[in-house]
Amino acid sequence: MKPEVSYPRIMAIVNVTDDSFYSASRTMERSGIASRVEKAIADGASVIDVGGYSSRPGASDFPVGEEWRRVDAGIAAVREVDPSVEISVDTFRSEIVRRACDRYGRITVNDISAGEADAGMIPAVAELGLTYIMMHMRGTPSTMQSQTGYADVVSEVKEYLLARAEYAVSAGVKRESLVLDPGFGFAKTVEQNYELMRRLHEICGTGYPVLAGISRKSMIYRLLGITPEESLIGTAALNWEALRQGASVLRVHDVREAAWVVRMFEAFRNGCTDGAEG
Repeated sequence: MKPEVSYPRIMAIVNVTDDSFYSASRTMERSGIASRVEKAIADGASVIDVGGYSSRPGASDFPVGEEWRRVDAGIAAVREVDPSVEISVDTFRSEIVRRACDRYGRITVNDISAGEADAGMIPAVAELGLTYIMMHMRGTPSTMQSQTGYADVVSEVKEYLLARAEYAVSAGVKRESLVLDPGFGFAKTVEQNYELMRRLHEICGTGYPVLAGISRKSMIYRLLGITPEESLIGTAALNWEALRQGASVLRVHDVREAAWVVRMFEAFRNGCTDGAEG
């Protein structure tokens, strides 16, 4: 996500995992990864987000070597499909970032811990000159849902992200390379997630690009009493609202449908009448 590119952008989720909360996103074999990436690019993704470590609620930890094996396979598959497409790596470990850059060149870093899980992450991002997505979360994936006590969830998320952004800048990360992610579903109840959505404009008003990662999450399926597999319509509705409030990046499992939402939203916002019925 380079500062000079236009927004909004669509980030395609490519999970090289066997335990992500949405089963259809689990892609362990290289041929399956390549097929998923090829479709995502054809459908309109401008960033491919490769993750080898599930951050679903309750997820357990596992060794860095296994995470790297998965990330390496994922990036290699992406590069086979399209050598030029932008790659993001969903990791909180600086060692994964350094290995990825050593082998494949520049990447974007998508860190659920905003640099708190690994003291070496922000220095590595600064040294390598990378775009850095920093997300709000409390605790770890295994403990976060027990840490949902907020006086004002939106104000606290905003203050946290701004403090982490300022710390990153003081450590040498370029301000224009930062993207904020309020962390829908991470250490937040369903009610808190909707409060965050209602007031997302407050975070979008900070001057930083904001990523909205809502795709098929529990704020949809728990509220409606359905499954992640049934949550596409809810995802589309919330993606529209995120765009309306100023989100710059949509991180999604379903690229084609997200691209349709972006296209309709831009027509709505810009008064486009192409294809309108008389």
